[in-house]
Amino acid sequence: PFLLFRYETSDSTGGTMGKVKDEQLFILLRDFLLVYLPNQRKASSNTVKAYRTTLNQFLKYTAEQKNISVLSVTSGMVTYEMVNSYLDWLSAEKNAAPATRNNRLAAIRAFISYAAACRPEYISIASGLAAIGIQKNDRFAKVDYMSEEAVKTLLAEPDTRTEIGVRDQFLMIFLYDTGARIQEVLDVKICDIKVDRTPTVTLHGKGKKTRIVPLMKDTVKHLQNYMKVFHPGETWMSSEWLFYVERKGIRNAMCDDTARLRIQKYAASAREKCPDVPLNVHPHLWRHTRAMHLYQHGMDLTLISQWLGHKQLETTLIYAHADTEAKRKAITEAMASDPFLEAEPVNYTVSDEEILKRLYGL
Repeated sequence: PFLLFRYETSDSTGGTMGKVKDEQLFILLRDFLLVYLPNQRKASSNTVKAYRTTLNQFLKYTAEQKNISVLSVTSGMVTYEMVNSYLDWLSAEKNAAPATRNNRLAAIRAFISYAAACRPEYISIASGLAAIGIQKNDRFAKVDYMSEEAVKTLLAEPDTRTEIGVRDQFLMIFLYDTGARIQEVLDVKICDIKVDRTPTVTLHGKGKKTRIVPLMKDTVKHLQNYMKVFHPGETWMSSEWLFYVERKGIRNAMCDDTARLRIQKYAASAREKCPDVPLNVHPHLWRHTRAMHLYQHGMDLTLISQWLGHKQLETTLIYAHADTEAKRKAITEAMASDPFLEAEPVNYTVSDEEILKRLYGL
């Protein structure tokens, strides 16, 4: 709502609660998100959404730091210090990885660069933000994933005697089986699925790229049951969203926030039964988990890379590195009581003068 020109909020009595203080800033934000990104840069809807999320979050953070409303934020508050503080907050409070931090910085810089091209007074702001450094990203950062026991426990949590339980269980099964990003799953339409002799689903990934991944037999059984409950009478040519929410008779694609909250709900109860269930279970964890399990069961990294939709094989190497560390830890624990490790090394001394001469090349 804050992107609307002259946007004002009202209380229950109809009185005005707030008014945009810097109209120019919010007009530029509106045009950046609604005109420049989709029409001029031809950015995908997911990219626009990512930029919007970052800018919303940054404005909210700035407002909280200044103890003002979001509508009172001005361009003068977009400083080196404020942006740097926001990025530090992401790392410290939100546990954001370096890649996430860098993406947030890139989004803010992109908007300010656009604003500077429209309004010269923003050039000084752009110069200030240029001094913020990119955080080094560890290529082999720790990969979080669930054990197979944790996956089984979590998938058993939804009450499949209810419609919501059927949906939530299948959503987690679909995330795990496809190894897809959450937005890729939520973008799936019924017509993207083929249930012939070799069942597959077409995923629409980053950069408008598509890839086809296989569906396992058990997943297809759950899919058919899910279709009977949520898409009765629909054909496989239907353009309906596979996962949807219905309000006032209108169906819309499920949003990632809904998926995240549902998964966290089941994780909390599953953790009481299985301590292996991590504290932070989020949609992307299913992707890491599936990739790691496939690697541990012998699937070639090249195939995993293609299956995940990675542009470069190097991106997939994190799973090999993580598994190597797991093996190293297991070997260390297994060898801790090895009798050979307890033996003292023998100190040899060389006293023969001729041998010493040869050793030194004399």
